[in-house]
Amino acid sequence: MARLHLIFVGLLFALTIGNAQAQSVPRTTAVPVIFDTDMGPDYDDVGAITILHALADSGQARILATIASTNYPNVAPVLSVLNTYFRRPAIPIGVPKGEAVTDKDGQHWSDTLVARYPHKIRSNNEVPDAVALYRQILSEQPDRSVTIITVGFLTNLANLLNSKPDQYSKLSGKELVTKKVKEVVSMAGKFPSGREYNVFRDTPASKAVFENWPTPMLLSGFEIGEQIHSGLPLTQNTRITNSPVKDVFTICLPKTKEDAGGRMSWDQTAVLVGIKGYAPYYTVKTGQLTMNADGSNGWSDAGKNHQYLVVKMPVPTVETIINELMQHQPAGR
Repeated sequence: MARLHLIFVGLLFALTIGNAQAQSVPRTTAVPVIFDTDMGPDYDDVGAITILHALADSGQARILATIASTNYPNVAPVLSVLNTYFRRPAIPIGVPKGEAVTDKDGQHWSDTLVARYPHKIRSNNEVPDAVALYRQILSEQPDRSVTIITVGFLTNLANLLNSKPDQYSKLSGKELVTKKVKEVVSMAGKFPSGREYNVFRDTPASKAVFENWPTPMLLSGFEIGEQIHSGLPLTQNTRITNSPVKDVFTICLPKTKEDAGGRMSWDQTAVLVGIKGYAPYYTVKTGQLTMNADGSNGWSDAGKNHQYLVVKMPVPTVETIINELMQHQPAGR
């Protein structure tokens, strides 16, 4: 009996350690991802989608769709340019067809990409509505399998929650999300409190999502990406030519004094942890993001469904990892 007791204790200890280290174990299967992005008005989205394709090329991610959370006229063509450059021109693209933020880039890099690089999609009119595409993609996936990485406004997620049964699924939006989504990883908020662009720019959508989303949410706050600067090694890499990613950072970095050492890298961190897990880069704080009327956020330790990132690995080390991934080139280049 004593021997059986020791075996049981040993097994319990092993399971406990295994659970504690789960975020540290390399993932052996590709993470199925829907990437939701404003792809403008800042250009860290370009760095983020580059990292996503780099991790897909290494077998760590499987990109199900790239969906815009803004609907300025060139957003679908820009996504088409970038997916085509990374040898995935058939990735589905969606754009919100109803009311949405229209903010675009102030440096006109999106116009440059559309004029300079091949792409199949010429207009937002050629792609489906964002929520319709979400519902189609989710309905086709195994239960609790999809990671949504959102690095823009929460417009689409709020609309998805409110969506009705359709030709793709008999479930309501919230039911479909509960059934198919594993987690949301979002560049959103400032912690423990603050006012962050992705959240306040569509405050009603943010409030609806943070109060009603039924799956776990991992949040990379403003303070995480603010410390990481990227893009300069890419622009200085003479081996990389005819690259829309390099073009964007070459156009944009010189235009702002604060970007002389590289652009702050909010969206890239969300992709990194969304695919690879937050350890060893970060630890997390568990609780609940709370919304204020002005679009700012607070934090409550009482919740259990939300987590935000806390720095663990030295920032320069994470910065190097992100800069290396952003210099990834598609096969054959």
